[in-house]
Amino acid sequence: MARQEPRDGLERELERLDGAPYGRYRGLAGAWRLGAGRTLRLVRAQADPFAPPGRVTLWIDGREAGFDPELWATPVRRRALAGYLVRCAAREARGERAYHLDAGGQEVLDRSSCTVGADGSVTLRLGVALPGPRRRIDGREAWRLLGPGLTRLADRALRAGALEAARVREFVETVEDAAALRAALPGLGLVGFVADGALLPRRSGADDRPARGAGVVPFRSPEELRVTVTLPNAGEVTGMGVPEGVTLIVGGGFHGKSTLLRALEAGVWDHVPGDGRERVAARADTVKLRAEDGRRVERVDLHAFVDHLPGGADTTDFSTDNASGSTSQAASLCEAVEAGARVLLIDEDTAATNLMIRDARMQALVAKEREPLTPLVDSVRSLHRDHGVSTVLVMGGSGDYLDVADRVIMMDAYRPTDATARAREVAAVPTGRRAEAESFPGVVHRRPDPASLDATAKGRTRIRSRGTDYLVFGEHEVDLRAVEQLTDGPQVTGVGLAVELLVRRGHLDGRRTLAQALDLLETDLAGPEGVAALLSVHDEDFAVPRRYEVAAAVNRLRALRVLR
Repeated sequence: MARQEPRDGLERELERLDGAPYGRYRGLAGAWRLGAGRTLRLVRAQADPFAPPGRVTLWIDGREAGFDPELWATPVRRRALAGYLVRCAAREARGERAYHLDAGGQEVLDRSSCTVGADGSVTLRLGVALPGPRRRIDGREAWRLLGPGLTRLADRALRAGALEAARVREFVETVEDAAALRAALPGLGLVGFVADGALLPRRSGADDRPARGAGVVPFRSPEELRVTVTLPNAGEVTGMGVPEGVTLIVGGGFHGKSTLLRALEAGVWDHVPGDGRERVAARADTVKLRAEDGRRVERVDLHAFVDHLPGGADTTDFSTDNASGSTSQAASLCEAVEAGARVLLIDEDTAATNLMIRDARMQALVAKEREPLTPLVDSVRSLHRDHGVSTVLVMGGSGDYLDVADRVIMMDAYRPTDATARAREVAAVPTGRRAEAESFPGVVHRRPDPASLDATAKGRTRIRSRGTDYLVFGEHEVDLRAVEQLTDGPQVTGVGLAVELLVRRGHLDGRRTLAQALDLLETDLAGPEGVAALLSVHDEDFAVPRRYEVAAAVNRLRALRVLR
Protein backbone atom coordinates (compact mmCIF):
# COMPACT_ATOMS: atom_id res chain seq x y z
CA MET A 1 0.00 0.00 0.00
CA ALA A 2 1.08 3.58 -0.52
CA ARG A 3 2.70 4.73 2.72
CA GLN A 4 1.34 7.87 4.32
CA GLU A 5 1.21 9.09 7.88
CA PRO A 6 -1.89 7.45 9.39
CA ARG A 7 -4.43 9.38 11.38
CA ASP A 8 -5.70 8.59 14.88
CA GLY A 9 -9.29 8.48 16.05
CA LEU A 10 -11.24 6.39 13.55
CA GLU A 11 -13.67 5.28 16.26
CA ARG A 12 -14.28 8.86 17.30
CA GLU A 13 -14.81 9.96 13.70
CA LEU A 14 -17.33 7.19 13.06
CA GLU A 15 -19.22 8.15 16.21
CA ARG A 16 -19.39 11.70 14.90
CA LEU A 17 -20.70 10.53 11.53
CA ASP A 18 -23.34 8.21 12.99
CA GLY A 19 -26.66 8.92 11.25
CA ALA A 20 -25.08 11.14 8.58
CA PRO A 21 -25.86 10.56 4.85
CA TYR A 22 -24.19 7.41 3.58
CA GLY A 23 -21.99 9.21 1.06
CA ARG A 24 -19.98 10.80 3.86
CA TYR A 25 -18.16 7.52 4.36
CA ARG A 26 -16.01 8.72 1.48
CA GLY A 27 -14.54 11.40 3.71
CA LEU A 28 -12.79 8.64 5.68
CA ALA A 29 -10.58 7.70 2.74
CA GLY A 30 -6.95 7.44 3.77
CA ALA A 31 -4.87 5.77 6.47
CA TRP A 32 -5.80 5.24 10.14
CA ARG A 33 -3.87 3.71 13.03
CA LEU A 34 -5.24 0.47 14.44
CA GLY A 35 -2.66 0.03 17.18
CA ALA A 36 1.07 -0.57 17.25
CA GLY A 37 2.45 -1.70 13.91
CA ARG A 38 -0.94 -1.75 12.16
CA THR A 39 -2.52 0.61 9.69
CA LEU A 40 -6.00 0.54 8.19
CA ARG A 41 -6.55 2.33 4.92
CA LEU A 42 -9.94 3.00 3.38
CA VAL A 43 -9.13 2.93 -0.32
CA ARG A 44 -12.64 3.71 -1.43
CA ALA A 45 -16.09 3.68 0.13
CA GLN A 46 -19.30 2.51 -1.47
CA ALA A 47 -21.48 5.06 -3.20
CA ASP A 48 -24.52 3.61 -1.42
CA PRO A 49 -25.33 0.49 0.65
CA PHE A 50 -26.33 -1.49 -2.46
CA ALA A 51 -23.14 -0.81 -4.43
CA PRO A 52 -20.18 -3.24 -4.44
CA PRO A 53 -18.33 -3.33 -1.08
CA GLY A 54 -15.86 -0.64 -0.14
CA ARG A 55 -12.16 -1.43 -0.49
CA VAL A 56 -9.99 -1.66 2.63
CA THR A 57 -6.30 -2.41 3.21
CA LEU A 58 -4.88 -3.70 6.49
CA TRP A 59 -1.10 -3.40 6.86
CA ILE A 60 0.95 -5.09 9.60
CA ASP A 61 4.65 -4.36 9.96
CA GLY A 62 7.17 -7.20 9.93
CA ARG A 63 7.95 -7.11 13.65
CA GLU A 64 4.27 -7.26 14.56
CA ALA A 65 3.60 -10.09 12.10
CA GLY A 66 6.60 -11.95 13.52
CA PHE A 67 7.28 -14.55 10.82
CA ASP A 68 10.65 -16.25 10.57
CA PRO A 69 12.68 -14.38 7.93
CA GLU A 70 13.30 -17.69 6.15
CA LEU A 71 9.60 -17.78 5.27
CA TRP A 72 9.81 -14.52 3.31
CA ALA A 73 13.40 -14.70 2.05
CA THR A 74 12.54 -14.99 -1.67
CA PRO A 75 9.70 -13.87 -3.96
CA VAL A 76 8.43 -17.45 -4.25
CA ARG A 77 8.38 -17.87 -0.47
CA ARG A 78 6.62 -14.53 -0.03
CA ARG A 79 3.95 -15.55 -2.50
CA ALA A 80 3.50 -18.86 -0.71
CA LEU A 81 3.31 -17.26 2.74
CA ALA A 82 0.77 -14.72 1.47
CA GLY A 83 -1.25 -17.59 -0.03
CA TYR A 84 -1.35 -19.35 3.33
CA LEU A 85 -2.25 -16.21 5.28
CA VAL A 86 -5.12 -15.18 3.02
CA ARG A 87 -6.62 -18.65 3.35
CA CYS A 88 -6.36 -18.35 7.15
CA ALA A 89 -7.96 -14.91 7.01
CA ALA A 90 -10.79 -16.17 4.82
CA ARG A 91 -11.53 -18.99 7.28
CA GLU A 92 -11.48 -16.55 10.17
CA ALA A 93 -13.83 -14.15 8.33
CA ARG A 94 -16.23 -16.86 7.21
CA GLY A 95 -18.96 -15.87 9.68
CA GLU A 96 -18.79 -12.15 8.87
CA ARG A 97 -20.91 -11.47 5.79
CA ALA A 98 -19.65 -7.90 5.45
CA TYR A 99 -16.10 -9.07 4.65
CA HIS A 100 -15.25 -10.11 1.09
CA LEU A 101 -11.88 -11.88 0.72
CA ASP A 102 -10.35 -13.52 -2.35
CA ALA A 103 -8.55 -16.57 -0.97
CA GLY A 104 -8.29 -18.44 -4.26
CA GLY A 105 -8.70 -22.17 -4.79
CA GLN A 106 -6.25 -25.02 -5.24
CA GLU A 107 -3.67 -22.84 -7.00
CA VAL A 108 -1.23 -20.59 -5.15
CA LEU A 109 -0.94 -17.39 -7.20
CA ASP A 110 0.24 -13.85 -6.66
CA ARG A 111 -3.01 -12.24 -5.51
CA SER A 112 -3.78 -8.66 -4.64
CA SER A 113 -5.77 -9.87 -1.61
CA CYS A 114 -2.62 -10.61 0.38
CA THR A 115 1.02 -9.76 -0.13
CA VAL A 116 4.12 -10.15 2.01
CA GLY A 117 6.80 -7.51 1.69
CA ALA A 118 10.56 -7.94 1.49
CA ASP A 119 10.63 -6.71 5.12
CA GLY A 120 8.20 -9.36 6.34
CA SER A 121 5.24 -6.97 6.50
CA VAL A 122 1.80 -8.32 5.60
CA THR A 123 -0.84 -6.46 3.59
CA LEU A 124 -4.40 -7.77 3.45
CA ARG A 125 -6.83 -6.25 0.94
CA LEU A 126 -10.52 -6.97 1.19
CA GLY A 127 -13.96 -5.66 0.49
CA VAL A 128 -16.04 -4.41 3.40
CA ALA A 129 -19.75 -3.74 3.01
CA LEU A 130 -20.11 -0.60 5.12
CA PRO A 131 -23.40 -0.54 7.06
CA GLY A 132 -26.04 1.96 6.02
CA PRO A 133 -29.63 1.35 7.14
CA ARG A 134 -31.96 3.77 5.38
CA ARG A 135 -28.88 5.11 3.54
CA ARG A 136 -27.49 6.54 6.79
CA ILE A 137 -24.11 5.79 8.35
CA ASP A 138 -24.22 3.28 11.19
CA GLY A 139 -21.09 4.48 12.95
CA ARG A 140 -21.09 1.93 15.75
CA GLU A 141 -21.40 -1.08 13.42
CA ALA A 142 -18.87 0.40 11.00
CA TRP A 143 -16.34 0.72 13.84
CA ARG A 144 -17.01 -2.90 14.88
CA LEU A 145 -16.17 -4.04 11.36
CA LEU A 146 -13.18 -1.78 10.74
CA GLY A 147 -11.74 -1.68 14.25
CA PRO A 148 -12.25 -4.67 16.57
CA GLY A 149 -13.29 -6.96 13.71
CA LEU A 150 -10.18 -6.46 11.60
CA THR A 151 -7.97 -6.38 14.69
CA ARG A 152 -9.30 -9.79 15.73
CA LEU A 153 -8.85 -11.13 12.19
CA ALA A 154 -5.23 -9.92 12.17
CA ASP A 155 -4.53 -11.39 15.61
CA ARG A 156 -5.87 -14.81 14.64
CA ALA A 157 -4.81 -15.13 11.00
CA LEU A 158 -1.92 -12.80 10.15
CA ARG A 159 0.49 -13.19 13.04
CA ALA A 160 3.01 -15.99 13.45
CA GLY A 161 2.17 -16.52 17.10
CA ALA A 162 -1.44 -17.45 16.27
CA LEU A 163 -0.61 -20.03 13.59
CA GLU A 164 0.78 -23.54 13.65
CA ALA A 165 4.38 -23.09 12.58
CA ALA A 166 4.68 -26.56 11.01
CA ARG A 167 1.67 -25.97 8.75
CA VAL A 168 2.96 -22.59 7.64
CA ARG A 169 6.33 -24.07 6.79
CA GLU A 170 4.78 -27.04 4.97
CA PHE A 171 2.75 -24.71 2.77
CA VAL A 172 5.72 -22.49 1.93
CA GLU A 173 8.04 -25.40 1.22
CA THR A 174 5.45 -27.19 -0.94
CA VAL A 175 5.11 -24.13 -3.17
CA GLU A 176 8.86 -23.58 -3.28
CA ASP A 177 9.42 -27.19 -4.37
CA ALA A 178 6.80 -26.90 -7.12
CA ALA A 179 8.35 -23.72 -8.49
CA ALA A 180 11.82 -25.32 -8.40
CA LEU A 181 10.52 -28.43 -10.18
CA ARG A 182 8.97 -26.34 -12.96
CA ALA A 183 12.14 -24.30 -13.38
CA ALA A 184 14.23 -27.49 -13.65
CA LEU A 185 12.26 -29.01 -16.54
CA PRO A 186 14.02 -27.29 -19.50
CA GLY A 187 17.43 -28.32 -18.22
CA LEU A 188 16.24 -31.92 -17.98
CA GLY A 189 14.90 -31.92 -21.54
CA LEU A 190 11.35 -32.30 -20.22
CA VAL A 191 8.10 -30.43 -20.81
CA GLY A 192 6.31 -31.98 -17.85
CA PHE A 193 6.70 -34.11 -14.73
CA VAL A 194 4.17 -36.18 -12.76
CA ALA A 195 5.41 -37.47 -9.41
CA ASP A 196 4.85 -41.01 -8.28
CA GLY A 197 1.89 -41.01 -5.90
CA ALA A 198 0.21 -37.97 -7.43
CA LEU A 199 -3.61 -37.97 -7.40
CA LEU A 200 -4.81 -36.57 -10.72
CA PRO A 201 -8.63 -37.06 -10.85
CA ARG A 202 -10.78 -34.21 -9.52
CA ARG A 203 -14.07 -34.56 -7.64
CA SER A 204 -16.13 -33.00 -10.43
CA GLY A 205 -16.08 -30.38 -13.12
CA ALA A 206 -17.21 -27.87 -10.52
CA ASP A 207 -14.96 -29.07 -7.65
CA ASP A 208 -11.22 -28.95 -8.28
CA ARG A 209 -10.29 -30.76 -5.07
CA PRO A 210 -8.83 -34.28 -5.38
CA ALA A 211 -11.26 -37.13 -5.95
CA ARG A 212 -11.81 -39.60 -3.14
CA GLY A 213 -12.66 -43.25 -2.91
CA ALA A 214 -11.26 -46.70 -3.56
CA GLY A 215 -11.31 -46.15 -7.33
CA VAL A 216 -8.78 -43.31 -7.24
CA VAL A 217 -5.46 -44.68 -8.51
CA PRO A 218 -2.23 -42.97 -7.38
CA PHE A 219 0.00 -42.20 -10.34
CA ARG A 220 3.04 -44.39 -10.93
CA SER A 221 5.56 -43.75 -13.71
CA PRO A 222 6.55 -46.37 -16.26
CA GLU A 223 10.15 -47.43 -15.68
CA GLU A 224 11.17 -46.20 -19.14
CA LEU A 225 10.07 -42.65 -18.32
CA ARG A 226 10.97 -42.48 -14.64
CA VAL A 227 13.30 -39.66 -13.67
CA THR A 228 14.53 -38.36 -10.34
CA VAL A 229 14.64 -34.68 -9.49
CA THR A 230 16.12 -33.08 -6.39
CA LEU A 231 13.93 -30.42 -4.77
CA PRO A 232 14.99 -27.82 -2.18
CA ASN A 233 12.86 -29.25 0.63
CA ALA A 234 11.56 -32.69 -0.36
CA GLY A 235 14.93 -33.88 -1.63
CA GLU A 236 14.88 -36.61 -4.29
CA VAL A 237 11.47 -37.14 -5.94
CA THR A 238 10.75 -39.71 -8.64
CA GLY A 239 8.09 -39.58 -11.30
CA MET A 240 7.32 -39.61 -15.00
CA GLY A 241 9.16 -37.13 -17.17
CA VAL A 242 7.37 -36.04 -20.33
CA PRO A 243 10.15 -35.43 -22.87
CA GLU A 244 10.47 -32.62 -25.36
CA GLY A 245 9.25 -33.35 -28.87
CA VAL A 246 5.92 -34.91 -29.88
CA THR A 247 4.24 -36.99 -27.19
CA LEU A 248 1.00 -38.91 -27.66
CA ILE A 249 -1.24 -39.94 -24.77
CA VAL A 250 -3.35 -42.86 -25.97
CA GLY A 251 -5.68 -45.48 -24.51
CA GLY A 252 -9.31 -46.46 -24.31
CA GLY A 253 -12.13 -44.15 -23.36
CA PHE A 254 -12.43 -43.34 -19.63
CA HIS A 255 -8.93 -44.67 -18.90
CA GLY A 256 -7.38 -41.34 -17.88
CA LYS A 257 -5.94 -39.76 -21.05
CA SER A 258 -7.64 -36.39 -20.64
CA THR A 259 -7.13 -36.50 -16.87
CA LEU A 260 -3.37 -36.70 -17.40
CA LEU A 261 -3.45 -33.87 -19.93
CA ARG A 262 -5.52 -31.68 -17.60
CA ALA A 263 -3.00 -32.28 -14.82
CA LEU A 264 -0.23 -31.06 -17.12
CA GLU A 265 -2.43 -28.13 -18.16
CA ALA A 266 -2.74 -27.14 -14.48
CA GLY A 267 0.96 -27.85 -13.92
CA VAL A 268 1.85 -24.29 -14.88
CA TRP A 269 0.53 -23.31 -11.43
CA ASP A 270 1.64 -24.26 -7.91
CA HIS A 271 -0.90 -26.09 -5.73
CA VAL A 272 -1.78 -26.24 -2.05
CA PRO A 273 -0.61 -29.16 0.10
CA GLY A 274 -3.05 -32.05 -0.17
CA ASP A 275 -4.17 -31.15 -3.68
CA GLY A 276 -2.65 -34.31 -5.13
CA ARG A 277 -0.88 -32.37 -7.89
CA GLU A 278 1.68 -30.58 -5.71
CA ARG A 279 4.49 -32.24 -7.67
CA VAL A 280 2.90 -32.20 -11.09
CA ALA A 281 4.59 -29.53 -13.17
CA ALA A 282 4.58 -28.27 -16.73
CA ARG A 283 6.95 -25.77 -18.22
CA ALA A 284 5.90 -22.20 -17.60
CA ASP A 285 5.56 -21.63 -21.37
CA THR A 286 2.87 -24.32 -21.82
CA VAL A 287 -0.42 -23.41 -23.52
CA LYS A 288 -3.55 -25.54 -23.97
CA LEU A 289 -5.30 -25.19 -27.35
CA ARG A 290 -8.78 -26.07 -28.59
CA ALA A 291 -11.22 -25.29 -31.39
CA GLU A 292 -13.38 -22.23 -30.82
CA ASP A 293 -16.23 -21.67 -33.26
CA GLY A 294 -17.19 -18.04 -33.75
CA ARG A 295 -14.12 -16.29 -32.38
CA ARG A 296 -12.62 -13.27 -34.08
CA VAL A 297 -9.24 -13.51 -35.80
CA GLU A 298 -7.31 -10.35 -36.68
CA ARG A 299 -4.55 -10.41 -39.30
CA VAL A 300 -2.94 -13.74 -38.45
CA ASP A 301 -0.71 -15.61 -40.92
CA LEU A 302 -2.49 -18.96 -41.21
CA HIS A 303 -1.05 -20.20 -44.47
CA ALA A 304 0.73 -23.10 -42.74
CA PHE A 305 -2.72 -24.59 -42.07
CA VAL A 306 -5.16 -22.76 -44.38
CA ASP A 307 -4.50 -21.89 -48.01
CA HIS A 308 -6.18 -21.39 -51.43
CA LEU A 309 -9.62 -20.61 -50.00
CA PRO A 310 -12.46 -20.73 -52.55
CA GLY A 311 -13.07 -16.99 -52.20
CA GLY A 312 -9.40 -16.19 -52.72
CA ALA A 313 -8.83 -14.66 -49.25
CA ASP A 314 -5.18 -14.06 -48.38
CA THR A 315 -4.42 -16.50 -45.56
CA THR A 316 -1.01 -14.92 -44.90
CA ASP A 317 -2.95 -11.94 -43.51
CA PHE A 318 -6.22 -13.47 -42.45
CA SER A 319 -9.10 -11.86 -40.55
CA THR A 320 -12.62 -13.01 -39.77
CA ASP A 321 -15.34 -12.15 -37.28
CA ASN A 322 -16.66 -15.71 -37.21
CA ALA A 323 -13.92 -18.33 -37.40
CA SER A 324 -14.72 -21.99 -37.93
CA GLY A 325 -13.46 -24.62 -35.52
CA SER A 326 -10.46 -25.47 -37.69
CA THR A 327 -9.58 -21.85 -38.47
CA SER A 328 -9.92 -20.81 -34.84
CA GLN A 329 -7.63 -23.61 -33.67
CA ALA A 330 -5.06 -22.76 -36.32
CA ALA A 331 -5.16 -19.10 -35.27
CA SER A 332 -4.86 -19.97 -31.58
CA LEU A 333 -1.80 -22.12 -32.29
CA CYS A 334 -0.09 -19.37 -34.27
CA GLU A 335 -0.99 -16.76 -31.63
CA ALA A 336 0.33 -18.95 -28.80
CA VAL A 337 3.67 -19.46 -30.56
CA GLU A 338 3.78 -15.73 -31.34
CA ALA A 339 3.33 -15.00 -27.61
CA GLY A 340 6.24 -17.30 -26.75
CA ALA A 341 4.66 -20.69 -26.03
CA ARG A 342 7.09 -23.57 -26.40
CA VAL A 343 4.78 -26.40 -25.29
CA LEU A 344 1.33 -27.00 -26.78
CA LEU A 345 -1.32 -29.27 -25.24
CA ILE A 346 -4.15 -30.57 -27.44
CA ASP A 347 -6.99 -33.00 -26.64
CA GLU A 348 -8.69 -34.46 -29.70
CA ASP A 349 -12.04 -34.28 -27.84
CA THR A 350 -11.96 -30.46 -28.05
CA ALA A 351 -9.98 -30.10 -31.28
CA ALA A 352 -11.16 -29.58 -34.85
CA THR A 353 -10.88 -33.00 -36.49
CA ASN A 354 -10.21 -31.66 -39.98
CA LEU A 355 -7.28 -29.59 -38.70
CA MET A 356 -5.83 -32.54 -36.85
CA ILE A 357 -5.85 -35.20 -39.59
CA ARG A 358 -6.82 -36.09 -43.19
CA ASP A 359 -6.50 -39.83 -43.64
CA ALA A 360 -5.61 -41.77 -46.79
CA ARG A 361 -9.19 -42.45 -47.81
CA MET A 362 -10.17 -38.79 -47.54
CA GLN A 363 -7.04 -37.85 -49.48
CA ALA A 364 -8.13 -40.25 -52.22
CA LEU A 365 -11.64 -38.81 -52.28
CA VAL A 366 -10.85 -35.09 -52.02
CA ALA A 367 -7.80 -33.94 -53.96
CA LYS A 368 -5.36 -31.69 -52.13
CA GLU A 369 -6.01 -28.80 -54.54
CA ARG A 370 -9.65 -28.91 -53.38
CA GLU A 371 -8.80 -28.99 -49.67
CA PRO A 372 -7.65 -25.66 -48.15
CA LEU A 373 -6.67 -27.23 -44.81
CA THR A 374 -3.28 -28.75 -44.09
CA PRO A 375 -3.54 -30.94 -40.97
CA LEU A 376 -1.34 -30.53 -37.92
CA VAL A 377 -0.03 -34.08 -38.23
CA ASP A 378 2.14 -32.90 -41.14
CA SER A 379 3.79 -29.96 -39.35
CA VAL A 380 3.90 -31.02 -35.70
CA ARG A 381 7.40 -32.46 -36.00
CA SER A 382 8.65 -29.33 -37.75
CA LEU A 383 7.25 -27.26 -34.90
CA HIS A 384 9.73 -28.96 -32.60
CA ARG A 385 12.61 -29.54 -35.02
CA ASP A 386 12.65 -26.04 -36.53
CA HIS A 387 11.06 -23.87 -33.83
CA GLY A 388 11.62 -25.65 -30.50
CA VAL A 389 7.90 -26.07 -29.84
CA SER A 390 6.91 -29.40 -28.28
CA THR A 391 3.40 -30.84 -28.45
CA VAL A 392 1.54 -33.23 -26.14
CA LEU A 393 -1.60 -34.69 -27.72
CA VAL A 394 -4.39 -36.87 -26.37
CA MET A 395 -5.25 -39.12 -29.28
CA GLY A 396 -7.68 -42.01 -29.35
CA GLY A 397 -9.02 -42.00 -32.89
CA SER A 398 -6.19 -41.33 -35.36
CA GLY A 399 -3.35 -43.79 -35.73
CA ASP A 400 -1.61 -41.53 -38.26
CA TYR A 401 -0.06 -39.59 -35.36
CA LEU A 402 1.95 -42.71 -34.51
CA ASP A 403 4.11 -41.89 -37.54
CA VAL A 404 5.24 -38.57 -36.05
CA ALA A 405 5.35 -39.30 -32.31
CA ASP A 406 8.64 -39.34 -30.41
CA ARG A 407 6.99 -40.94 -27.39
CA VAL A 408 3.67 -42.73 -26.82
CA ILE A 409 2.17 -43.05 -23.33
CA MET A 410 -0.65 -45.57 -22.97
CA MET A 411 -3.19 -45.02 -20.19
CA ASP A 412 -4.90 -48.17 -18.93
CA ALA A 413 -7.25 -47.75 -15.94
CA TYR A 414 -5.32 -44.60 -14.97
CA ARG A 415 -2.00 -46.48 -15.08
CA PRO A 416 0.55 -45.26 -17.66
CA THR A 417 2.84 -47.49 -19.69
CA ASP A 418 5.41 -46.62 -22.33
CA ALA A 419 3.90 -47.87 -25.61
CA THR A 420 6.47 -46.26 -27.91
CA ALA A 421 8.04 -49.49 -29.16
CA ARG A 422 4.69 -51.08 -29.92
CA ALA A 423 3.48 -47.88 -31.60
CA ARG A 424 6.49 -47.95 -33.94
CA GLU A 425 5.71 -51.53 -34.87
CA VAL A 426 2.16 -50.50 -35.74
CA ALA A 427 3.34 -47.44 -37.65
CA ALA A 428 5.69 -49.58 -39.75
CA VAL A 429 2.66 -50.89 -41.63
CA PRO A 430 1.95 -48.23 -44.29
CA THR A 431 -1.53 -46.75 -44.55
CA GLY A 432 -1.07 -45.06 -47.91
CA ARG A 433 -1.44 -41.60 -46.42
CA ARG A 434 0.74 -38.86 -47.98
CA ALA A 435 2.20 -35.94 -46.04
CA GLU A 436 0.73 -32.64 -47.24
CA ALA A 437 3.40 -30.30 -45.85
CA GLU A 438 7.13 -30.46 -45.31
CA SER A 439 7.53 -27.92 -42.53
CA PHE A 440 5.94 -25.28 -40.32
CA PRO A 441 7.14 -21.90 -41.62
CA GLY A 442 6.92 -20.04 -38.33
CA VAL A 443 4.75 -17.12 -37.26
CA VAL A 444 4.54 -13.49 -38.27
CA HIS A 445 4.82 -11.10 -35.33
CA ARG A 446 2.09 -8.46 -35.26
CA ARG A 447 1.89 -4.92 -33.87
CA PRO A 448 -1.41 -4.19 -32.11
CA ASP A 449 -2.81 -0.68 -32.38
CA PRO A 450 -2.96 0.58 -28.76
CA ALA A 451 -5.87 2.87 -29.63
CA SER A 452 -8.00 -0.22 -30.24
CA LEU A 453 -7.41 -1.48 -26.68
CA ASP A 454 -9.63 0.98 -24.85
CA ALA A 455 -10.91 0.02 -21.39
CA THR A 456 -12.99 3.19 -21.08
CA ALA A 457 -16.76 3.00 -20.81
CA LYS A 458 -18.93 6.02 -19.99
CA GLY A 459 -15.88 8.07 -19.04
CA ARG A 460 -14.24 5.59 -16.65
CA THR A 461 -12.05 2.52 -16.77
CA ARG A 462 -14.24 -0.57 -16.81
CA ILE A 463 -12.51 -3.90 -16.19
CA ARG A 464 -14.17 -6.83 -14.49
CA SER A 465 -14.64 -10.56 -14.84
CA ARG A 466 -17.66 -12.76 -15.26
CA GLY A 467 -16.19 -15.89 -13.77
CA THR A 468 -13.55 -17.46 -15.98
CA ASP A 469 -15.74 -17.17 -19.08
CA TYR A 470 -15.80 -13.46 -19.91
CA LEU A 471 -13.75 -10.32 -19.39
CA VAL A 472 -15.58 -7.00 -19.50
CA PHE A 473 -13.07 -4.54 -20.98
CA GLY A 474 -14.46 -1.07 -21.58
CA GLU A 475 -17.42 -1.38 -23.93
CA HIS A 476 -16.49 -4.93 -24.93
CA GLU A 477 -17.06 -8.42 -23.58
CA VAL A 478 -14.17 -10.76 -24.35
CA ASP A 479 -15.08 -14.44 -24.61
CA LEU A 480 -12.42 -16.46 -22.77
CA ARG A 481 -14.27 -19.76 -22.47
CA ALA A 482 -11.68 -21.53 -24.62
CA VAL A 483 -8.72 -20.18 -22.62
CA GLU A 484 -8.67 -23.20 -20.37
CA GLN A 485 -5.70 -22.43 -18.11
CA LEU A 486 -7.42 -19.49 -16.42
CA THR A 487 -8.03 -20.44 -12.81
CA ASP A 488 -10.74 -18.11 -11.50
CA GLY A 489 -12.53 -14.79 -11.89
CA PRO A 490 -9.85 -12.69 -10.14
CA GLN A 491 -7.26 -13.95 -12.62
CA VAL A 492 -9.51 -12.85 -15.48
CA THR A 493 -9.63 -9.43 -13.81
CA GLY A 494 -5.83 -9.55 -13.67
CA VAL A 495 -5.75 -10.22 -17.41
CA GLY A 496 -7.84 -7.11 -18.04
CA LEU A 497 -5.67 -4.97 -15.77
CA ALA A 498 -2.56 -6.29 -17.54
CA VAL A 499 -3.93 -5.34 -20.97
CA GLU A 500 -4.64 -1.84 -19.66
CA LEU A 501 -1.14 -1.67 -18.15
CA LEU A 502 0.37 -2.56 -21.54
CA VAL A 503 -1.31 0.53 -22.97
CA ARG A 504 -0.80 2.92 -20.04
CA ARG A 505 2.93 2.27 -19.81
CA GLY A 506 3.42 2.51 -23.55
CA HIS A 507 4.58 -1.08 -23.89
CA LEU A 508 2.08 -1.35 -26.74
CA ASP A 509 2.93 1.77 -28.71
CA GLY A 510 2.16 0.77 -32.30
CA ARG A 511 5.82 0.02 -32.98
CA ARG A 512 6.54 -2.93 -30.71
CA THR A 513 5.25 -6.37 -31.52
CA LEU A 514 2.88 -8.05 -29.11
CA ALA A 515 5.67 -10.40 -27.98
CA GLN A 516 8.00 -7.48 -27.25
CA ALA A 517 5.30 -5.73 -25.22
CA LEU A 518 4.65 -8.94 -23.27
CA ASP A 519 8.36 -9.14 -22.45
CA LEU A 520 8.14 -5.69 -20.85
CA LEU A 521 4.96 -6.67 -18.99
CA GLU A 522 6.66 -9.74 -17.55
CA THR A 523 9.54 -7.57 -16.36
CA ASP A 524 7.07 -5.27 -14.60
CA LEU A 525 5.21 -8.12 -12.91
CA ALA A 526 8.30 -10.09 -11.91
CA GLY A 527 10.19 -7.05 -10.62
CA PRO A 528 10.02 -5.22 -7.29
CA GLU A 529 6.60 -3.76 -8.15
CA GLY A 530 4.91 -7.13 -8.69
CA VAL A 531 1.27 -6.89 -7.68
CA ALA A 532 1.62 -3.12 -7.23
CA ALA A 533 2.04 -2.70 -10.99
CA LEU A 534 -1.53 -3.91 -11.57
CA LEU A 535 -2.80 -2.13 -8.45
CA SER A 536 -1.66 1.09 -10.14
CA VAL A 537 -4.40 0.49 -12.70
CA HIS A 538 -7.11 -0.23 -10.12
CA ASP A 539 -7.22 -1.52 -6.55
CA GLU A 540 -9.23 -4.66 -7.10
CA ASP A 541 -9.24 -8.37 -6.29
CA PHE A 542 -7.06 -9.97 -8.93
CA ALA A 543 -4.49 -12.70 -9.49
CA VAL A 544 -1.43 -11.97 -11.59
CA PRO A 545 -1.81 -13.65 -15.02
CA ARG A 546 0.71 -15.18 -17.38
CA ARG A 547 1.63 -13.50 -20.64
CA TYR A 548 -0.17 -16.22 -22.60
CA GLU A 549 -3.60 -15.52 -21.12
CA VAL A 550 -3.02 -11.77 -21.59
CA ALA A 551 -2.20 -12.38 -25.25
CA ALA A 552 -5.27 -14.59 -25.60
CA ALA A 553 -7.49 -11.77 -24.32
CA VAL A 554 -5.90 -9.22 -26.66
CA ASN A 555 -6.42 -11.56 -29.61
CA ARG A 556 -10.08 -12.15 -28.74
CA LEU A 557 -10.98 -8.51 -28.24
CA ARG A 558 -13.31 -7.75 -31.15
CA ALA A 559 -12.13 -4.15 -31.34
CA LEU A 560 -8.48 -5.18 -31.86
CA ARG A 561 -6.72 -3.65 -34.83
CA VAL A 562 -3.31 -4.82 -35.99
CA LEU A 563 -0.88 -2.49 -37.76
CA ARG A 564 1.39 -3.46 -40.60
